[in-house]
Amino acid sequence: MTSLVAVGAGIAVLSGAGAGIGIGIATSKAVDAIARQPEAQGKISSALLLGCALAEATAVYGLVVAILIILLLK
Repeated sequence: MTSLVAVGAGIAVLSGAGAGIGIGIATSKAVDAIARQPEAQGKISSALLLGCALAEATAVYGLVVAILIILLLK
């Protein structure tokens, strides 16, 4: 049973990898957009920061779920 708990926690933590990939892609697209239209830098940056915050929140939720799985299902 404890090995299944570890597997479940590991799967829950994988959301951090998805968040990292998503933030990397969003950042590259934002830099590309700023290079094409430098006058829109303010709008692009604010949208990028909001998107990054939401992606990081997803990673934190995955970490919290992993910790809860480990602590509650022992």
